[in-house]
Amino acid sequence: MKQIVPLGLQHVVAAIVGVVTPALLVSNVCNLSPADKTLLVQSSLLISAIATLLQLFPFSKKLGSGLPVIMGVSFAYVPTLLAIGGEFGIATIFGSQIIGGLVAIVVGIFVKKLMVLFPPLVTGTVIFTIGLSLYPTAINYMAGGKASETFGSPQNWLVAIITFAIVVFFNYYTKGSMKLAAILIGMVSGYVVSFFMGMVSFDSVAAAGWLSFPAPMHFGIVFQPTAIVSMVIIYVVNAVQTIGDLSSTTSGGLDRMPTHDELSGGIIGNGIASVIGAFFGGMPTATYSQNVGIVIVNKVVNRIVFGFAACVLLVAGFVPKFASVLTTIPQSVIGGATISVFATITMTGIKMIASQPLTPRNTAVVGLSVALGAGIVQATGCLQLFPSWVPTVFGSSSVVVATLMAVLLNLILPKDKPEANK
Repeated sequence: MKQIVPLGLQHVVAAIVGVVTPALLVSNVCNLSPADKTLLVQSSLLISAIATLLQLFPFSKKLGSGLPVIMGVSFAYVPTLLAIGGEFGIATIFGSQIIGGLVAIVVGIFVKKLMVLFPPLVTGTVIFTIGLSLYPTAINYMAGGKASETFGSPQNWLVAIITFAIVVFFNYYTKGSMKLAAILIGMVSGYVVSFFMGMVSFDSVAAAGWLSFPAPMHFGIVFQPTAIVSMVIIYVVNAVQTIGDLSSTTSGGLDRMPTHDELSGGIIGNGIASVIGAFFGGMPTATYSQNVGIVIVNKVVNRIVFGFAACVLLVAGFVPKFASVLTTIPQSVIGGATISVFATITMTGIKMIASQPLTPRNTAVVGLSVALGAGIVQATGCLQLFPSWVPTVFGSSSVVVATLMAVLLNLILPKDKPEANK
C-alpha cells in the first residue's frame, strides 16, 4: 500500500490538468452558467475514472484492453468540440458524441481492416493539424479570453507568461515527479499569482455543495447530422492514436506488442465510455500519452496502482466543491499552461510524419492536406455561398478537411518506387 499510493498519485498529477481543461474550454465557448461549468468539470472527472476502470478491468476480452493505462478527456477532440459547441450548443456535442462512440465500437471490431487507411503518414498529418488548430485557442486564453472585458490586457499576459515560464522550467530543468507535474505546478503557481492580483472569484465555490452525483441528461442531447460527421471523423482518428498508445504501453512496460484482442477491446471500451459519458455530461475520452510515458520510465504495470488513480478521480468527481475550485482558474493561466501541451501534440504529429521517407509524394500528402485544412478555416466566409451544412462540416474544424484529404491523397497518389525511399 505504501507504494500504491505515491505511484497512483503520480498518475493523477500527470492526468488531472488534461482531464479538466477541455471542460473549461468548452464551457466558456458554450457560455455555461457557473453551476453548469462546475458540473461539466465534475462529469469529466467521473467519466475519466469510469473509462480507466473499464480499460483496467474489462467485462470481457472485447470490452476493454486489460492494460495499465489512464483514460481522460482528450485534447484531440477539442477543436471539433469548440466548433460544434460554438455553433449548436453543448447538447449537440453530446448527441454527436453518442454516434461517435458507436462508430468507435465498430472501428474496434474491424480494426485490422480499417488500419490500412491510417498509416503513420496520415495519422501524423492529422495530429499535426490538431495541434496547429489549437494554437489560436491557447493565445486567446493567454490574453484573458475573448469574452472577457480585460481581453488583451498586460495583466493577463503577465500571468500567462509567468505560468508558461514555470511550466517550461520544470519541464526542462527538473527530473522525475517534478518534471511529470510541470503543467500542474505551472497552473498552481499562475493561480496563486492571479489570486494576489485580484483575478480570482470564489463565489461559485461558496455556492457549490460538498457531495452530489451528476444528473443524467442534464445538458440534453441533440442529434445534428453535420456535427455528427465531424465528430465521427475525429473518433476514427483517435482510434488509431489509441493503438499507438497501447502499443507504447505494452512495449515499454511489458516488453511485448499488444494482442489484437487488447487493441480491439481498448477501442471498443473507449467507445462504450463515450456513449455512457454523453448521458452524464462527460466528454470524449482517450488514452493519456503522458501516463504512458510514466509506464515507460518506471516500468510499473500493476493494475492496482492505476485503479487507485482512477478511484481518486472518481471520488473527486463526486465533490462539487473541488470541481468548482477548478472552474475559478483564470483563462490566462489555462492558456499559459496549455500552449505547451498543444505544442507537444503538434510535435508528435511531426515526429510521426518524419518517421516516413519525405519523398515528393509524401510531402504532397502532408502539405496539401494541412494547407486545405488550415486554409479553409482561416479564410473566413470562403464557403458562405454553399448550402449551410457545407461550412459547418468543412469550414469549422481544420482537422476534418485535413483528415479527409490525407486519407484520399494517400490512396490516389502513385506509390513511391522502392528506390525512391533509399
